[in-house]
Amino acid sequence: MLDRDIAPFGTFQDIARVHTSDYINSIHNMNPEEGLIDFAPDTSLSPGSWEAAMRGVGGATRCVDEVMSKRVSNAFAASRPPGHHAETAVTSGFCLFNNAAIAARYAQEAYGLERVAIMDFDVHHGNGTQEIFWNDPTVMYTSTHQMPLFPGTGAVNETGEHNNIVNAPLSAGDDGTQFREAMDYSILPRIRDFSPDLIIISAGFDAHERDPLGGLRLTELDFAWATRKLVEIADERCEGRVVSLLEGGYDLEGLARSAAAHVMTLMDY
Repeated sequence: MLDRDIAPFGTFQDIARVHTSDYINSIHNMNPEEGLIDFAPDTSLSPGSWEAAMRGVGGATRCVDEVMSKRVSNAFAASRPPGHHAETAVTSGFCLFNNAAIAARYAQEAYGLERVAIMDFDVHHGNGTQEIFWNDPTVMYTSTHQMPLFPGTGAVNETGEHNNIVNAPLSAGDDGTQFREAMDYSILPRIRDFSPDLIIISAGFDAHERDPLGGLRLTELDFAWATRKLVEIADERCEGRVVSLLEGGYDLEGLARSAAAHVMTLMDY
């Protein structure tokens, strides 16, 4: 049995449900044996990048396996690099493979799930996840994020071809009050009405008030609250099935406190 603390390698097949073969091969072929190279203007590759990205994919699919087999009610993968900026064939924002999208497609193909909801509370909008599922009525992507901010997407009127995209942008300086209002009025009712078979959380913690890359003022209590609300919907709609995947978070203290609050809340269920 695999060490439960170490994510297995993902497979080409799992990634190819989301990304093109040329894109996957370009990352593999460009991965350096030493030093750093620029794969995109804001995304570099180092000797360990390929393994890290592949274990991120493997961690995401392993979480799905654990939840769908009912060995656990929910699961969290603490892996880097993040993934939600990776589009079908384009990368940016430190991301290589879109782990949340890969997990959603894997759950559908391996377990026959009809509908998957993805909730993203990273301070940056998940342009990659939105692009991947823009035309897909079987996956709902919802997001709270700071706007304007990188990557410049995530306006309220970006709703997808099947009204399956829900964006609730926040403004710099907003705190837990505005975040909880956005969740209560824009996000949570839509996820509940979608009645998903699985909820995936893109758990970015760079909306924390300590984080240097954003201007929101959330605390770990806000992330715990959001986690609890999402798990409550999962209990109502999909037998409590939740898979959570780490995205951003660049202040180590804020990241540690937020991730701990998130995981402790998941462990309550």
